Amino acid sequence: MSRTPTLRTVGLTKSYGSVEALVNVSIELFSGEVVALVGDNGAGKSTLVKCVSGSIFPSSGEIFLEGKKVEFRNPGDARSAGVETVYQQLALVDTFDIPGNIYLGRELKKRGLRGLLGVLDRKAMRAAALKSIEDFGARFPDLYAAVETMSGGQRQVVAMTRGAHWGKNLLLLDEPTAALGVRESKSVLEIIEKFRNQGDKSILIISHNMDHVWQVCDRILVLRRGHLVADLRKSDTTKSDVVAYITGAHEA
Repeated sequence: MSRTPTLRTVGLTKSYGSVEALVNVSIELFSGEVVALVGDNGAGKSTLVKCVSGSIFPSSGEIFLEGKKVEFRNPGDARSAGVETVYQQLALVDTFDIPGNIYLGRELKKRGLRGLLGVLDRKAMRAAALKSIEDFGARFPDLYAAVETMSGGQRQVVAMTRGAHWGKNLLLLDEPTAALGVRESKSVLEIIEKFRNQGDKSILIISHNMDHVWQVCDRILVLRRGHLVADLRKSDTTKSDVVAYITGAHEA
């Protein structure tokens, strides 16, 4: 019996006037799978992620989540459907602690008088945040320190933990190891592997680092000039072949 993909796109196209940023792209992602999205600058990687995350609306094509057709008109629609995106900018509030950032914009409140919403339920948010951090195997010297005191790698893990906490179906990561040192990159990649081992969501990673792709990804999707030119299982290909597809030395 065939599995239902967590994410399936059919003929996804995005045009800006006469410029086609994405052309007839059809992909599938399955639960427990980490998939890399690679290609040169301008290949269409960010456009594809933005279409799936609701940041932009495709010119044509369809998106299916857990077998059901969806139309995300904004990022809020995607988040409500269990799709979370972690961009390079991270979107963290520096003066907030980790629980405050995990629940940013989705704060829990205690019931006030006559059933009305009252003050923030910090205890409940901290307990839930701590459980997610423990489940995902993240480590922080101080859970309640402001994130502005943390290293770049720790901040990245905070953003990824928030994404995994809310992204019940699909987690989209935009260059998660960009601008990180060797040790911090290693920590981030370990967290991604732990996400995969939980097996309850699909993970799509934009990356330019082929070594990192080979460490954590199961499949590699290659975009070139807006077209999907390769869908490769890591076990059936080589880094050189992937680079050849990216540069056009291998034709689709």
